[in-house]
Amino acid sequence: MRVVVAGAGVAGLALAHALIKHGHEPEVYEAAPELRTTGGAVGLWPGTVAILHELGLRPGGVRLTRMSSWTVRGRKQAVIDLTHAERRYGFPSVHVERRELVERLAEGIPVTFGARVSEVDPAGAEVHFAGGGSARGDVLVGADGRNSVVRQALWGADPARYVGWATWQGFITWPTRPEVLMVVGEQGSLGLTPAGPERQLWWFDVRTGPGRPLWEDEPDPIGRLKELFGDWGGVAAKVLERIEEAGFFPHLYHPVRKVWGAGPATLAGDAAHTMPPTMAQGANQAVEDAWALSRAVGGDLRAYERERARIVARSARMAATGRTDKPTPVAGLVPDGAMTRFFTWWLRQASSYLLTPR
Repeated sequence: MRVVVAGAGVAGLALAHALIKHGHEPEVYEAAPELRTTGGAVGLWPGTVAILHELGLRPGGVRLTRMSSWTVRGRKQAVIDLTHAERRYGFPSVHVERRELVERLAEGIPVTFGARVSEVDPAGAEVHFAGGGSARGDVLVGADGRNSVVRQALWGADPARYVGWATWQGFITWPTRPEVLMVVGEQGSLGLTPAGPERQLWWFDVRTGPGRPLWEDEPDPIGRLKELFGDWGGVAAKVLERIEEAGFFPHLYHPVRKVWGAGPATLAGDAAHTMPPTMAQGANQAVEDAWALSRAVGGDLRAYERERARIVARSARMAATGRTDKPTPVAGLVPDGAMTRFFTWWLRQASSYLLTPR
C-alpha cells in the first residue's frame, strides 16, 4: 500500500522503515528544508531497542547499567539496576543524542524536504503543500509533531497545555559513566546522563508560572539556574561551572484519546500524544507507534489507535503528574532489588512490543 507520511522525525522515519519491512511504499514529506537534528538526547528502553534491531537498525549511544535518584541532602530515593531489564528482555537501555538517532533512522529513507503541509483531506488520505503540489495515498499518517497540521484537520485546536514545569538542558564535557543520575530538591531537579565519550547531557527541571520567571524568554537562563541551584553544591555545582548554553523545553500534555484518526488517516508520535519528558517516553512511544502501525496498515487503523492509546496513556499521565521537586514518600525505604524488579515490570507495561506474545 502507498502510505503518505507527514513528518521526518523519529516517528515518521521509524515508520518508513517498518512499512518497507512489511512490503508497503512509504512517501515521507518534511516541512523543514533539511533533516531536523536539533535537541538534546533521548533514553531508549529495551522494547524500543528491540524494535530498532528488528528493523535492522542500531541506535548507537551509550549503554546504561544503572539509574539512581537522590535528594539534595544526599538521601537515597532509588537505585535501579538496568541490566536486570536487559537480561529479562534481551536488549539494553541506551542513551543517544537525538541528532545521531535521527541520522541513523534517515539512512536509506528518501525524504522530500521543504514540503510544508497546508491542507489536509483525511477522508482522501491526501495532503496539499504550501509551495504547490499534493500527495495522495492509500493511508495518510500525521507524524508531524506536536504542532501537527494533520492532527488539526482531524481534531481541531491543539489540545496540549502547560503542566507548570519546564526543562533547561544542554551538553557538557564530563567523564562518561553508564549511569543516569538524578538529584531532587525544593527548587526542582537535576539530571545527568552520558551521551558519548566524555560527553553528558545535563538537565534542570524547574517549576514555572506566576512568581517563577524562568521561562522561554528568560534573557540569562544560565544565570537564573545558578541562582536557583547554586547552593546545592556537589554534582550540581560542578555542572553549573561547566554549562555554556541551555535549551528550553516546556512540559506539555494532553489526555491521550482512544481514537486518533478517521477513515484512512491516523497519527503517530507527538502528533498523537504530546507528553512531558519526565518519564523519558516520547521517543520510545514514537517508535512503538511505528512498529504497531506498520502491522495495522491494510487492516483496522482504529484498532491500532485503541491498542496504542491504552498503553501510551499510562506513560503520559505519569509524565504529566510526576513531581520532581519533592522526594517520594517511600524514598530509601524500598530495597533496591524491589525497585529494580518493579521498574523492569513497568517497562513491559509501557511497550506494545514487549507485551505482544511471540
